[in-house]
Amino acid sequence: MDPILALKAIIMGLVEGFTEFLPISSTGHLILAGSLLDFSNDVSKDVMDVFEIAIQAGAILAVCWEYRARIGSVLSTFGSEVKSRKFVLNVAIAFLPLAMIGLAIGKMIKHALFKPVPVALAFIIGGVIILLVERRARLNPVTVRVNSVDEMTPLDALKVGCAQAFALIPGTSRSGSTIIGGMLLGLSRKTATEFSFFLAIPTLLAATFYSLYKARDILSVTDLPLFTVGTLAAFVSAFLCVRWLLRYISSHDFTFFAWYRIVFGVLVIASAHYGWVVWAE
Repeated sequence: MDPILALKAIIMGLVEGFTEFLPISSTGHLILAGSLLDFSNDVSKDVMDVFEIAIQAGAILAVCWEYRARIGSVLSTFGSEVKSRKFVLNVAIAFLPLAMIGLAIGKMIKHALFKPVPVALAFIIGGVIILLVERRARLNPVTVRVNSVDEMTPLDALKVGCAQAFALIPGTSRSGSTIIGGMLLGLSRKTATEFSFFLAIPTLLAATFYSLYKARDILSVTDLPLFTVGTLAAFVSAFLCVRWLLRYISSHDFTFFAWYRIVFGVLVIASAHYGWVVWAE
């Protein structure tokens, strides 16, 4: 594999891993990074699209490794403990809204919005929403009624799943939608964040395998090094990010990420308007 292409794959993998579980949109960052790196000049558009989804597997493996004890316990006691079956049921219920809406209108959304400027606008709007939610939490705190993932009801899971569906809009952020949505529904910040991690497992794995299946005729063995490098980079960066985020939320809110989204989105729009950066479509 060409060294320059390998470097671009590593950068894309790092971007995926560091942004997947933060409320700043990994998809949005991948679209912008791929445009800035002119990634489509090195691989076909179809392969690039599959690559950007497939490397999410690295981020998911990082979550699985971080929570390996919990996942192992659920799998080993699924047949004997109600708590384990309830956990799996809640994750499955929360997964359904995004899956159903994605299958119905995913192609239309991708065609219309998977471009740098719409993504930047979603960054800004999402940032403003986070600021409003955090301000509301300070002035009129929502009573926390769910302090652990095991306390969630199927209805809680369904509502969080509906919030996750907003992530179909590129630049919105899957983790941001689920975490902020969960907090508005009465989940503690830690519970909403951890459930976002667990919900990412079926969501991103389904997206990865579905994308690979659809692209089975255009991929070849020669693409394997590219995907491997990107996935490994995503695994390492996502593992570090998950560990850091769990420590961060113990004493901070998401205001910093809101301002980051707003500033970053404004910079992208300004750079496109004034021609500082030529963003590829």
